[in-house]
Amino acid sequence: MLSALWNSKSGMQAMQDKMDSISNNIANVSTNGYKKVDMGFSDLLSETFGRNGYPTNVNNGNTPYTGTGVKSDEWIMDNKQGDLNETDVDTDLAIDGKGYFAVTLSDGTTAYSRAGDFSLDAKGQLVDGNGNRLKIDYTGNATSLEKDNFKVSEDGKIYTKDGNKNIGKISLYNVVGDDSPVPIGDNLYSFKSGSQVYKVSNSSIKQGFTEMSNVDIGTEMTDLIVAQRAFQLNSKGLQTADEMMSMINNMKK
Repeated sequence: MLSALWNSKSGMQAMQDKMDSISNNIANVSTNGYKKVDMGFSDLLSETFGRNGYPTNVNNGNTPYTGTGVKSDEWIMDNKQGDLNETDVDTDLAIDGKGYFAVTLSDGTTAYSRAGDFSLDAKGQLVDGNGNRLKIDYTGNATSLEKDNFKVSEDGKIYTKDGNKNIGKISLYNVVGDDSPVPIGDNLYSFKSGSQVYKVSNSSIKQGFTEMSNVDIGTEMTDLIVAQRAFQLNSKGLQTADEMMSMINNMKK
């Protein structure tokens, strides 16, 4: 009877984690560059009935087993590229292919992002919506950019509007392992300690575009219904086990 309680409890907890990941995806369906997260499930240890105190009916010499529940795995990011939306804004950049933009945070550390809806700050530097500066390898001293006076080629090189002078280059970065990027908030990621980070050479940058979220709202709503029904089934199992225990207690009286 206790197994029924624990199994139902673990199932409810796992389904709650699943619904949390789905809710996170739905909340970011319109967030530029957002990558949906998914999660799987793992069986907990199995328990054998082949020991003293368990009335079992062994068929063909096989000892019956029962599971002890389920647990949710960690969230895994889906790196599928989102659709590119043309904005015709020179400071908007989108990655066509794999990789991340590198931005410098206020504390001097580096974070990574797929969101390319940048703007120019007072110093003429490209920054994201939180003021984090886009990492640019300048050919000389850092150049103050102005609206409509620069263009970015698909290989990330920044030129003056007339194309006569190369100002710098925007490099893209990626990491080995789909589970290496770790969300740190504000649509930014850090890479796990010890991860192998490298520059991407086979992706292109589209100026005047932004990458949309790769969340499919139809798929998320379907998964949410399935998760809710599974949660409901486990809660019903918990309720049934509780009612059976109550019946046994009443029989003793």
